[in-house]
Amino acid sequence: MRPHRPQASVVVIGFDDAAHVPDAVRSALAQGPAVREVVAVDDCSTDGSADLLDRLAADEPRLRVIRLPVNSGGCGTPRNTGLDAVTTSHVMFLDSDDVLPPGAVDALLTAATRADAQVACGLCVRRELPSGREVPWEPGLYASHAVLTHPARRPRLMHDTLCVNKLYATAFLREHAIRFPEGRFPYEDIVFTARVWAAAPRIALVPDRVYVWHVRRSARRLSISLDRAGIDNWRSRTHACRTAHDTLLDAGEKPLARRARAKFLDRELRMYARELPSRDERYRREWWAHTRAFLADYDAADLARDPVAPGRLIARVVLASPEPRDLPRLRELAARPARLRPPYARAADGTPCWSSDLPEVTLEALPARPAPLLPLAVDAELRPRARRMRLRLHELYGEVARAGPRQVEVEWRHRDRAGPAVRRTVPLRASSAGGTWTAEAPVHPERLAALAPGAWDLRLRLRFRDGSTRRVTAHALAGPGLLRRDALPSVRHGVVLVHPYATHSGSLALRVAPGVRGVLPMLRARLRRLPR
Repeated sequence: MRPHRPQASVVVIGFDDAAHVPDAVRSALAQGPAVREVVAVDDCSTDGSADLLDRLAADEPRLRVIRLPVNSGGCGTPRNTGLDAVTTSHVMFLDSDDVLPPGAVDALLTAATRADAQVACGLCVRRELPSGREVPWEPGLYASHAVLTHPARRPRLMHDTLCVNKLYATAFLREHAIRFPEGRFPYEDIVFTARVWAAAPRIALVPDRVYVWHVRRSARRLSISLDRAGIDNWRSRTHACRTAHDTLLDAGEKPLARRARAKFLDRELRMYARELPSRDERYRREWWAHTRAFLADYDAADLARDPVAPGRLIARVVLASPEPRDLPRLRELAARPARLRPPYARAADGTPCWSSDLPEVTLEALPARPAPLLPLAVDAELRPRARRMRLRLHELYGEVARAGPRQVEVEWRHRDRAGPAVRRTVPLRASSAGGTWTAEAPVHPERLAALAPGAWDLRLRLRFRDGSTRRVTAHALAGPGLLRRDALPSVRHGVVLVHPYATHSGSLALRVAPGVRGVLPMLRARLRRLPR
């Protein structure tokens, strides 16, 4: 006789998302016998979502619909409502605008059962829509099967704060009273995940894709994680991170609490710092004051470990200056990979430092790093009509000269489409004035347009004397004739629209569009700029 096989419930939450919630529910029902029930919690929608769910439930006995009488204002209350309603041994959460890939629940349930684990986690992919480009979330965590007896066995878990790519033992959540923050509480999953890790579960990791997170940047109503233009979003994010840290600390999980703070510096702080130059003056001042107050709770040990790591260095600059400063340079430092652009100042005693105005922000640990780990700065000057790009690598306290740069591999990779990159390796030569190395590489927008219209990102790989390499991006230089749209003649397309531009992190990217249809937007923009 076959032993009883555990089954799971999937809690689907939604509010005014009639366009997507049926697909989410169907993806959960399509998991097969691993899912005994789907509990759909409608957060008092006004767009007919609940009626759609009721019609689906009429033909599907595994689907139960719960309507909240008043909108909760967040994701926590409907998830808690669904958690209270489930009747199975395991539970998983799904947002109304996302989907579960086939076999996701079975993979997690099998791993949890075999390992006797209270939590099973798998790979989430962020799928950009409408392009369909997929980016894995924390792929290093899910490279292979693993069983952890405690979250501290894999501190990198603190970087995966999603609640949706995980399957939980229902009894475990109820025994430890683990719930989401109620009401309007943005970034509630950061707190929920901290509560889970604070309860010290046994964990199973699987390399399978278990969740598809749909990213709709052009949506009428942006998700919380994308709607970062207001200062309240940053306040909510820091509040959630502080709550998560305190939760772990109160549970006696000091190493995990410290890792949570390190994650904040490396992810949240860098993400928002990249966007500061594009914000207005009021936002910048409020962000700076709030961030200084938040970081004031950090102790010296939080910043002393690897003090020139990008996030920690940004934090030290913010703490050292009462007013917003050096925002373009901080944006470059927040890029991935980080770029520390000139000036390269020294304090009165010769110690490398952030700037002559902030000599207390020292960089003495920087020269001790090998070249492949340095935040090297490369400038890129692209002139489409000349079909040439000039690159300039900056010295960094003598470390670049000691490493001996020899070559740079130039790679153009399409942002939204999987496919072959366009690569070219060119030599780096020391400038006659010293302190920089330069290279020139041909650029063929017509070839890029023929492969795929759209945005192409520039990636560089520097190669040094000993054969070691460093991946970097390039700072987009602005100036006369730079970073402007242009139309180039093309034998194949007649004309190709070319637009070099700087990304949020200041990196050079190139947008190409073939044919007359690609040129029309440029002509319209130029006509709008003509004097009336």
